[in-house]
Amino acid sequence: FQWSSPPEAIERFKSQEIWFPPPQFYEFCRLCNFSSLGELQKFGSARALEGCERWMPVMLNAADGFIQLLPGDELYPEDPDYTGEKKMVMSTDKKVEDLMKEGGVFHRIVIKDINNLAVYVNIQAKYKHINPLMIKCDNSDYNSRL
Repeated sequence: FQWSSPPEAIERFKSQEIWFPPPQFYEFCRLCNFSSLGELQKFGSARALEGCERWMPVMLNAADGFIQLLPGDELYPEDPDYTGEKKMVMSTDKKVEDLMKEGGVFHRIVIKDINNLAVYVNIQAKYKHINPLMIKCDNSDYNSRL
């Protein structure tokens, strides 16, 4: 075990010293908004009564990678499969880069491979939550549309 700050953990992930799944990558990117545990605690206490939203990432298989779509993203389905019973699979022949250039409303995690993730968010978080910092582990630049 090793204690790391969120930015340190992300750097260790980028250098492939450690690995964590996309939802944890997303949360580490959110935690990067806080410079101290006290600041995080203050934020959590202040917004605790605001409510929360149930959501499930929806996987979109692209020609050269995957995109985990999250609520608010323009490609997120109106009726997502929260239980896995529908066996919902979304796929496209388009490349991730093309999907990013065509899009405008993002709340997604782009996955090129197991160690190549990027978070893209340009929506307003609900319930006074805080969006993750947009951090990527590759050299792609889709920020021109954000």
